[in-house]
Amino acid sequence: MAPRELDPLQTDDRPDAAFEASWRRAFRRRLLLVAVAFVVWTAGIQARLVYLQVVRHPHYLDVATDQQMRVYEPPAKRGDLLDRNGEVLAISVDADNVTVNPRVLKDVAATIQDLCAVFGDCSRTERADLIKSISAAAANRSAFAFVRRGVSPAVGARVAALKLHGVEVRAESRRYYPNKELGAHVLGYVGRENNGQGGIEAAYDSTIRGKKGRVLMLTDAKHQAVQSRVESEPTAGATLELTIDQYLQHIAEREVRAGAERHRATAVTLVAMDPNTGEILALANYPSFNPNTPGAFEADLRRNRAVQEIYEPGSTFKIVTAAAAIEEGILAPGDLIETAPGYIKIPQRKPIHDEHYYGAHMTFHDVIVKSSNVGAIRAGWQIGAERLNRYVRRFGFGEVHAPDFRGASGGIVWRPEHLNASALASVSMGYQVAVTPLQMVAATAAVANGGTLFEPRLVRAIIKDGVREIVEPRVLRQAVSPATAATLTAIMEDVVVRGTAKAAAIPGYQVAGKTGTAQKIIAGQYSSANHYGSFTGFVPARRPALAVLVVVDDPRAGGYYGGVVAAPIFQQFSEAALRHLGVPPTVSATTPVVVQETPVVPARYATRGAADAARQIRQVDGQLLMPDVTGLGAREAMRVLTRSGLTVRARGDGIVTTQSPAAGEPVDAGGVTYIQLDRVRPVAPPGGRQ
Repeated sequence: MAPRELDPLQTDDRPDAAFEASWRRAFRRRLLLVAVAFVVWTAGIQARLVYLQVVRHPHYLDVATDQQMRVYEPPAKRGDLLDRNGEVLAISVDADNVTVNPRVLKDVAATIQDLCAVFGDCSRTERADLIKSISAAAANRSAFAFVRRGVSPAVGARVAALKLHGVEVRAESRRYYPNKELGAHVLGYVGRENNGQGGIEAAYDSTIRGKKGRVLMLTDAKHQAVQSRVESEPTAGATLELTIDQYLQHIAEREVRAGAERHRATAVTLVAMDPNTGEILALANYPSFNPNTPGAFEADLRRNRAVQEIYEPGSTFKIVTAAAAIEEGILAPGDLIETAPGYIKIPQRKPIHDEHYYGAHMTFHDVIVKSSNVGAIRAGWQIGAERLNRYVRRFGFGEVHAPDFRGASGGIVWRPEHLNASALASVSMGYQVAVTPLQMVAATAAVANGGTLFEPRLVRAIIKDGVREIVEPRVLRQAVSPATAATLTAIMEDVVVRGTAKAAAIPGYQVAGKTGTAQKIIAGQYSSANHYGSFTGFVPARRPALAVLVVVDDPRAGGYYGGVVAAPIFQQFSEAALRHLGVPPTVSATTPVVVQETPVVPARYATRGAADAARQIRQVDGQLLMPDVTGLGAREAMRVLTRSGLTVRARGDGIVTTQSPAAGEPVDAGGVTYIQLDRVRPVAPPGGRQ
């Protein structure tokens, strides 16, 4: 059969070329659309994968980590704070914190309601605040928020028993001060994050704080830990042994409180120091605060007035004026100073008066004993601004030398070129200079110990890993010579015996001290109604165990003079402190503390008195000869020898029985003289009468 006959589709039945072309174009368009859609679909998937795996990788990694793994940092335990006898002043205890993960909470309000049912004391306001803060944390994708900190172990156990989704009880180390307010300004306190916020807690925070640990925990879908790995253990902080004596601190706080209430004072500060080392034995401020709940007290109550409050010291600062005059050889204790007519006029200011008029002339010794402003001003003018400023600096004023006290002030000391006659007069009597109580007691201690200025310190030893490292005393400088310090001691003893500080006398002990009263500056002007009353002193005067400063801020009852408001606080504290420290009496406890001007002695020690001994100070061919001071009392011997320019080393009490070098031997100016004092019976006067 022919091919045409066999082909069912005859040539005449095929579509024409135009139809064929149209069909093919339509097919290609559809295929192209499908291809484009496929490419777009594929590109979208790829873009989404890039977005999820690259752009949002950190976010989803955090989410995965939060769901599968948590990092827990076990808190470090802060080191203990101990007093000098090992008594605990601050300790760290375990406490429980209730926390939530806001990301996984399904119903914040219901969770808070369940927790408050366990707490039992949630107020309506507290509930609302918790719901608001946790909801905000959830909106910010935060994985952690506190509900309540420092709950008791019993409450923590009840919360854990609820097994609430997203709720956790975490252990935390919390600071606890077992003695509450005792030593609050010395110890300081800690913040929410267990970091030091004041006092020793802040000054030694890096030493006490320790180091947190780190634990990685794998969790299941219910956020329950299934596996953990300890990367590092928490490291406890060092324990500090302080110089504070807990018993003396208690006595100090008792006395400042009683003094403040008795005189209705705004505040009272007491600082007690060991003058031989610079160690602070007690530091008390009233009013105070409880470091267990620092947030409940105003910031002013938490401020350590002993190192952060500056004040014009008034007449206590005359110790510096006297030291400069004696050390420079400008004035001797027996030199006369004109004080008539009881006041002094300085151009462009009101006349400066003495509280009492003691006559036209006073010895320099009595200028300090009776606290004559006129005499101190005339002495200051003789010293001059440059020299007086030098001794102000020598005693540590205008500087900060107390690393154990965070935020300590250096006070205000004017440069000598800025001190005209009027300003120099003010500085000489303790005005136009601002000091801290800590600086003032350190300067007093320098006089007590023979002229050496020590750095005030609170830390006695650091105990780390069972090793006790002692913190050695640090000498800052020699403020004055031992001879000048001895002369000042004799003057300051007289202040207590017959001067302005009779209320500071302690039966059985020789006390040396100086009172001060200064007007406060109110609204830029000195107020006649507002004052600082202060007293600074040391005891026993010849072998000091304590240097103590008391400052009473704005007393409103019972007077305002330092000898009236501050000296009794010194007396009450020091008397109890001496008993506690076991310091034996220095004079007969049955007789008042007096220093005889002309002691009665056995004939073999009898001399013609201090005046005759002083006349024995002579030179032969330019060589100074040693005067005879045997038979003299301690004060008279000191006066004679220091007038000779000699440095005195004294031992014992009573009258001089031996001296080295011997009388008449050649000595060098500034050389050291040793005298032995002993107590002997007085001889009977002629006729057998006593």
